[in-house]
Amino acid sequence: MKHTVVLLTILSLPLAAGDAEAATEYRLELKSPPGEYWWGGLSVDGNQMPYSGDTEFSRDLFANNAGNQAVPLLISSKGRYVWSEKPIAYTFKGGKLLVTSAHGKIDSGIAGKTLKETYLHVSKKYFQTDGKLPDPLLFTHPQYNTWIELMYDQNEKDILKYAQSIVDQGYPPGVLMIDDNWQENYGVWEFSARRFKDPKGMVRKLHKMGFKVMLWVCPFVTSDCATYRALAKQGLLLRDAGRRKNPVWSNTPNKPAIVRWWNGASALLDLSNPNTRRWFNAQLDRLVNDYGVDGFKLDAGDAHFYKSGVVSKNVTLPNEHTMHFARIGLKYPLNEYRASWKMAGRPLAQRLRDKRHRWEDVPLLIPGIISQGLMGYAFTCPDMIGGGEYGSFLQTATIDRELVVRSAQCSALMPMMQFSVAPWRILGKDEARICKDMAKLHLKMGKEILTLARESAKTGEPIVRSLEYEYPNSGYATIKDQFLLGDRIMVAPVLEKGARARKVVFPKGSWTGDDGSTVVGPKQIEIKAPLARLPWYRRK
Repeated sequence: MKHTVVLLTILSLPLAAGDAEAATEYRLELKSPPGEYWWGGLSVDGNQMPYSGDTEFSRDLFANNAGNQAVPLLISSKGRYVWSEKPIAYTFKGGKLLVTSAHGKIDSGIAGKTLKETYLHVSKKYFQTDGKLPDPLLFTHPQYNTWIELMYDQNEKDILKYAQSIVDQGYPPGVLMIDDNWQENYGVWEFSARRFKDPKGMVRKLHKMGFKVMLWVCPFVTSDCATYRALAKQGLLLRDAGRRKNPVWSNTPNKPAIVRWWNGASALLDLSNPNTRRWFNAQLDRLVNDYGVDGFKLDAGDAHFYKSGVVSKNVTLPNEHTMHFARIGLKYPLNEYRASWKMAGRPLAQRLRDKRHRWEDVPLLIPGIISQGLMGYAFTCPDMIGGGEYGSFLQTATIDRELVVRSAQCSALMPMMQFSVAPWRILGKDEARICKDMAKLHLKMGKEILTLARESAKTGEPIVRSLEYEYPNSGYATIKDQFLLGDRIMVAPVLEKGARARKVVFPKGSWTGDDGSTVVGPKQIEIKAPLARLPWYRRK
């Protein structure tokens, strides 16, 4: 396998919006022969993986994390890898892999003969774990998020009601995430006085119920509040590049940029500035110290917000702004991220991006989690059970009850599982019971899952693994509808509407099922999977 690196001409390319410097473009072209499979780049593309010689697919990671985790890494089932410290673009076409970068050198090589050998090599070389992991409660117990039930009406009364319902319905308490709009304004991280009469007392009550409490935060700042004006004066906001016809800054000093995002138009913290990072951490520390908050869901750090029209204190690529935001969470063991750049091996909980409440999105969960692990993001969580986009839950007529059940089953034996919509509210009695059974299964397996997480913190290995990872060159590379939890538990959830049976591939060894059956592999058989069953097997 020949590796060819071609150094091209010097180009005049911007390293960051408003800061143009000459950059060298690097180019790497590899042949991808039949039987070689590749993973990496973006976790949101997990359903497209593995890439092969027959694949036609392109991605440019510059200012693009596609709403999820990203890393400038590609690894293959034949021991090859590609890495860069800077964003890369890659194309699979015509049996070839073309990788380019306008911002940094491209490293490539061969490390062993299997996917596992390659991964262990690159993880140790480029993003060796620091031995730490997020808060153990994230692994041992189900998580609950207030988003679907309350949406933008986060308030003390209904949060306590939701938490009490979890306990009353027999679900094990765990982490409770209070989502967007609990605050006064974006950047003003104070509980809304209109909706929270006694926030400290609320947190204390949630603790007594058995919950740890997380708050949703973001790097945006509402542009018509006192905090915005103070941050602008101190130079802690990204500045407008001055290329817009009608820049919005009025008489505010330092001309802050106004960036459009899903909640409107706001200013954006300049996290390339150490003073800004200290300011943001101080706001979070105050919430911990004054209210007893345990941690944070840090959202909206996507790289494309920093792509154009903004200037930072220090020359910083858009992707690196995302990395600065992710580093904020390292101070808080109880954390969650959806957008990340080059934070592999770090103790951050990484959730898959929001999925829609439709059957086409359910099969995305397994390849998404597998791709996260092969990119170095081991501490992973699928999306909220049933989907994280709230529009589908506004009317009960649009809710697919079977989908919620199968989604819960798919999540139950992943490193983390997260409820948001209340199953007892939207489901029938039998369906709600199945969801509760899945929460209890996760609780039952919690110590084992935590043990795997601790091992991962030491070795860097994925917790969720593809069959190809543990059983290389056995024809398993393209299996996307079953997964391994560690190296001994195999999970094969039902992912299709109406299905009450499915085919399962069993690698070599003796496998004992949740139903008491024993299967000796390697073989493929069809198993029965009624609605109440999550098929899973343990290798002896």
